[in-house]
Amino acid sequence: MEKKDIFAQIHELETHMGDLHQELGALKLVVKELLEENQRLWMENQQLRKVLHHEHHEHLEVEPEVKGDSTPAVHPDPNGDSKENVVGEGYDNLARLYHEGFHICNVYYGHLRTEGDCLFCLSFLNK
Repeated sequence: MEKKDIFAQIHELETHMGDLHQELGALKLVVKELLEENQRLWMENQQLRKVLHHEHHEHLEVEPEVKGDSTPAVHPDPNGDSKENVVGEGYDNLARLYHEGFHICNVYYGHLRTEGDCLFCLSFLNK
């Protein structure tokens, strides 16, 4: 084997190793993204389980009271008229969702908050 052939073969191996190194780096990035997504989904799943567990226990506690009372929640108005108590209910539900760790802003609505407080959500709650 000539010296030129050996050097050409070594150069070819180096090139091949460089390509393999780039492929390995790309695969590492894909695995990293998949692990991050898996962790995010696991956290969201845990949060949803907590919410479901909380709502299930709330439902069990409220259910006996509901069976005994079949009238809607009506509160007299100081002027003598009757109104259903629905003012603020939507706001309370959104505030509850936010405190349970979910976005309520139009940018990320329904996604799990992983970075702490969201300025969009807070500005929406302060309106």
